[in-house]
Amino acid sequence: MIRTLQLTSKYLFLFAIGGALYYTGEILFRGYSHWSMFLLGGLCFLYAGLQNEFTNWDKPLILQVIQVELFVLMGEFLTGCIVNLWLKWNVWDYSNMPANVAGQVCLPFALLFLPLCLGAIVLDDYLRYWFFHGDKPHYKWF
Repeated sequence: MIRTLQLTSKYLFLFAIGGALYYTGEILFRGYSHWSMFLLGGLCFLYAGLQNEFTNWDKPLILQVIQVELFVLMGEFLTGCIVNLWLKWNVWDYSNMPANVAGQVCLPFALLFLPLCLGAIVLDDYLRYWFFHGDKPHYKWF
């Protein structure tokens, strides 16, 4: 029971950090955000953090970044299809951006997400190290 509470608290904490960072980043970048972005940010941050939980530290960081990037783009696309196309909440529209897919994801933001994915992986690893007695982060680029 205690272990379950500890794990739940840990993942809720990490989810909230990721959601708050994503939401705040959108506010700083666009001037507004939407609660669905908090949920998506939390989920993406958890996924970023799991990169070193189920594999060893020898997994190349560049591969981790690519995996997280693909997860983020898939999450953005699916969330966009739900909140923008299906529910018609009009949270964002990238139709005027180059190389967009249904106006929900686009190449410029995909490129912007690459360093953000790297930052999310490293931040999560250090949060797990500092607050939850995880392994000290160390990385192999390639």
